[in-house]
Amino acid sequence: MLKGKIALVTGATSGIGKATAEVFAKNGLKVIICGRRQEKLEEVANYLKSFTEVKTLQFDVRNQQDVKASIDSLEGEWKNIDILVNNAGNAHGLDPIQTGKISDWDAMIDINVKGLLYVSECVIPSMTARYTGHIVNIGSIAGKQVYANGNVYCASKFAVDALTQGMRIDLNHYGIRVTQIAPGLVETEFSVVRFKGDEEKAKKVYQGYEPLKAEDIADSIWYAVNAPKHVQIADLVILPTAQAAATIVNRKS
Repeated sequence: MLKGKIALVTGATSGIGKATAEVFAKNGLKVIICGRRQEKLEEVANYLKSFTEVKTLQFDVRNQQDVKASIDSLEGEWKNIDILVNNAGNAHGLDPIQTGKISDWDAMIDINVKGLLYVSECVIPSMTARYTGHIVNIGSIAGKQVYANGNVYCASKFAVDALTQGMRIDLNHYGIRVTQIAPGLVETEFSVVRFKGDEEKAKKVYQGYEPLKAEDIADSIWYAVNAPKHVQIADLVILPTAQAAATIVNRKS
C-alpha cells in the first residue's frame, strides 16, 4: 500500500529518525532525510540508497527560513510528501526550575515545539490540497507525566501532545491522519545531549535494565502508518518492560 510513497523524516541522522528512515526505505518508500549534520546525512543516504530513492535536506529545525527554503527546494513528485515524521527533538539539562538556564529552555522550546511547527507548516498545505497524508509526531512519556527537574522539557512534550490533538481536529476534514508516538526510555544520543556530552552520566540512565531501542520505536511508527486507511493510531505510549511510569524503573543493579 505504501510502496513508492514519499516520507520526510526530521532528525534522521541518528537514533529514532535514522531507524525510521531505514524501515521506510526497506519497505519501498522514497525517503527525504533531514538533519543538521551534512556528513551524517550523506552517510545515512548512501546506506539507504541501496534500498530506495533518497533525498537529503540539511537544516536546523529552529531556523524557520532555512526550513522553508530547504523544503521549498524539493522538485517534482518530491513536493508531494505523503508521510511526515516530526522526530527532531532534544532535552537540555536536568535543573530544577529555580536554577534552570534560559539557553536550555530556548533550545528545548525552539526545537521540540517551534521546529515541529516550522516543518509542519511547509508540508501540510500539499497534504490538504490532495486530501491525503499522515503526520507522525514523536512525543514522550514526559508529555504525559511531569517529573522532578523535567519542567521545561516536559512542558515542550506536553505541547507536542496538544499540537498533535489540535492537528488531528483541524485536519480531520481532509482525511489526514495524525499520530503521536510517546516513548519511554530509549537508548539513543538523547541522554548524551541532556547531560551535555557527559557520556558516563548518560550510560547510567540505561544501566540495570533493558531500555527500548530506536528500532522498537521505528517499528511502532511503521505499524501506525501502515494501518488500513480507515484506521488512525492516534496516540501510542511505548515503554520498556522494566519501566512502569516516567520515574519508575525496575533496575536489577
